[in-house]
Amino acid sequence: MSILSIQDQLSLLGVSKENSGTMIGLQSVPGHSKISSYSPVDASLIGSVDTTTNEAYEAVMTAASNAFNTWRTIPAPQRGEVVRQFGERLRSLKAPLGALVSYEMGKSLQEGLGEVQEMIDICDFAVGLSRQLHGLTMHSERPGHRMYEQYHPLGVVGIISAFNFPVAVWAWNAALALVCGDVCVWKPSEKTPLCGVACQKILAEVIEENNMPPGISCLINGDYKVGEFMTADPRMALISATGSIRMGKIVAQTVAARLGKTLLELGGNNAIIVTPDADLKMTLMGAVFGAVGTAGQRCTSTRRLIIHESQYEAVKEALVKAYGQLKIGNPLDTNMHMGPLIDKQAVATYENALKKVVAEGAELLVKGGVLSGDQYSSGCYVKPAIVAAENHYEMVQEETFAPILYLLKYSGPIENAIALQNGVKQGLSSAIMTNNLREAEAFLSAAGSDCGIANVNIGTSGAEIGGAFGGEKETGGGRESGSDAWKVYMRRQTNTINYSTELPLAQGITFDL
Repeated sequence: MSILSIQDQLSLLGVSKENSGTMIGLQSVPGHSKISSYSPVDASLIGSVDTTTNEAYEAVMTAASNAFNTWRTIPAPQRGEVVRQFGERLRSLKAPLGALVSYEMGKSLQEGLGEVQEMIDICDFAVGLSRQLHGLTMHSERPGHRMYEQYHPLGVVGIISAFNFPVAVWAWNAALALVCGDVCVWKPSEKTPLCGVACQKILAEVIEENNMPPGISCLINGDYKVGEFMTADPRMALISATGSIRMGKIVAQTVAARLGKTLLELGGNNAIIVTPDADLKMTLMGAVFGAVGTAGQRCTSTRRLIIHESQYEAVKEALVKAYGQLKIGNPLDTNMHMGPLIDKQAVATYENALKKVVAEGAELLVKGGVLSGDQYSSGCYVKPAIVAAENHYEMVQEETFAPILYLLKYSGPIENAIALQNGVKQGLSSAIMTNNLREAEAFLSAAGSDCGIANVNIGTSGAEIGGAFGGEKETGGGRESGSDAWKVYMRRQTNTINYSTELPLAQGITFDL
């Protein structure tokens, strides 16, 4: 796809060379210094946004707080109707938005389109949810009394998203928050600001068409300092932050200091266990996509392959052969399996990780390296690497956002593999490849995987909208998307109604006057 056609796609989204980085609905708020977005595909300047000032942030928060007073009174099914229209608008703009995701972030076009489909799917889920924001009814111990619980909107929800899923994670939060009656202020990654501008315009147009307050959806941009505006602000009822463990710890401490609420989606160090009873064809597919998809820049990317000694050589040989067939290049070319890393800093991190793990004693089975030549002129293209290592190595214990797959060998029963799987500080996604029912159940048991996601005979990446997404330990403990994750965007209230002519006290207490 040519640069000209990319610009045509951007024009369909209302994205230009210069864009406002602070928006209240469709209204632009003046900012100051620029963030320039260069594509990792070919190093071309796509466009820029201005950053949010203190004054602009205050304007956003005033508008959002005022909008909440109206939005929370709209019946939930009517809020769901607005989200339904947003989903329909995304359907009509799936192609250009998917292309922007691919071009600005660097993931394959198929994955860019898939990310927009996730946005559409969460809108569909949220629309149904808008008629099911239910609480429980409970029997009271007092005669003539009824107890029940209900959920009310929280307020302003601040969303801090990462570059690797520049649109889907925002939509996971925004769609649910909106049907719950909250309003949203979004700070997208400074590495993918134009995706933020495009999505804000799409949603804001729908909100305007429904004659709703523009402050229901707001956009801010900038570096960590703008994020600090949000985390320290008591008007932010909930901070949903996706990013590194280091960033998450800072956010958690700041928000906790004001007793605010957080939803944290942080690092992953995800493993697939390959047992003696594994289907090797399925294992190969799951491992290669998990390790190479999005150039290893998913929080659910497969970092470690824990292989039983009886299968180790066969799996290693098959992986090395498969890696030799991978096509790396322009992600807008659907023949390519892998595109670039997000920027040259990510490339340096990738190179440094390989150097360090080799110094620890690891063996490079597929060496990796930085690609050069005209088609790789951005300097962001690397070859995926396979490394024979040990679980205790420092670099194996850390998450490197790059296509590096560590092969680890285990012997003995499945419990030994599970111990290796759990022997890291992160706890996001995990998987086991086995046709042995006992092994699968042991992996899923309370003594099994300690991750928020545990899969059998599929890889570590590719979560569906219907299930709650998130992880334990230093992954942060947050849950987004499906199941009952909606409850984090609402406040619970317990109600007791006395319909009798007397006032009996709980626990049989008497208080005579």
